[in-house]
Amino acid sequence: MTEMTTEQNNENAMLEADNSPLPNHINPDVLQNISVSITVEVGRTNMKIRDLLRLTQGSVVELDRIAGEPLDLLVNNTVVAQGEVVLVNDRYGIRLTRVVPASERMKNI
Repeated sequence: MTEMTTEQNNENAMLEADNSPLPNHINPDVLQNISVSITVEVGRTNMKIRDLLRLTQGSVVELDRIAGEPLDLLVNNTVVAQGEVVLVNDRYGIRLTRVVPASERMKNI
């Protein structure tokens, strides 16, 4: 009897009982263990390299957001929600004020 490789075991775990390789037959329990990168974006700006080289301690970089505007919560560089900064046990957090509908998120992928 031959042993299965880790890749084969993972592939088998992702398939439903009917062994269909179609994406809609992926076992959701397997997906729940995949890590994603979460980022909170305060704002953005574009700058010429000459201006970037002039930055020193105490310099202020103006961003494209107005004070009080919601921050973007990104999952793997896709905006999935917006919210406001909160403090949780001396750490920053974000309270979600809007969740982007899945249909809208799919348009940006």
